[in-house]
Amino acid sequence: MKTDDLIRHLSANATPVRRLPPAWAQAAQWLLVALFSVALVVLLVSPRPDLAVKLGEMRFLIEEGAAFATAVTAAMAAFCLATPGHSRKLALLPAVPLALWFTSLGLDCLRAWLAFGWKAFQVELDWVCLPAIAMVGAVPALAIVAMLRRGAPLAPRMTVMLGGLAAAAIGDFGLRLFHPQDAGLTVLIWQFGSVLLFSALAGWSGHFFLRWRHVRLAG
Repeated sequence: MKTDDLIRHLSANATPVRRLPPAWAQAAQWLLVALFSVALVVLLVSPRPDLAVKLGEMRFLIEEGAAFATAVTAAMAAFCLATPGHSRKLALLPAVPLALWFTSLGLDCLRAWLAFGWKAFQVELDWVCLPAIAMVGAVPALAIVAMLRRGAPLAPRMTVMLGGLAAAAIGDFGLRLFHPQDAGLTVLIWQFGSVLLFSALAGWSGHFFLRWRHVRLAG
């Protein structure tokens, strides 16, 4: 199709569209939904009995803060990638809090090894982590996918992977509020590992969730 014909076709058939809110505003809207959902699940399941004590521990606060920051920055990055005109380098936004989260858990493992030797590396089976993170992160995941589908992502796999990371991180943030497992290596493998697994699965399925609606133009 010639350029002039394309212009005439678009001017004759184009329909008005509503401009999407800025990425930060979309991330804020998603965060409100996610926090409400997480709070509801935690209240229904019942907060861990030692929560008041854990909120006074620096290690617990750093890990929860890093998980929360990972969720927020990953959501922001996902909404940026779903809006044409933003640099793909913004996908690196969650890198710092994710690295802080991993480092904090790694230091916990190191301290346990120095204190107990190789016995510290006896990993406990904690099968509840995977389904629990999925349960807590289900509504945030559905919400972010629905919101991302309103955009026009040029990198659907990366966009959905970031959305999955946001939902999984907020899911683990909520999990730690009612699940009393705090052993460093167990948390690193079963909880942090579950977050990475869900993110990878989301990235793999990105093209199924985010598809452009193409219009066939007759020549």
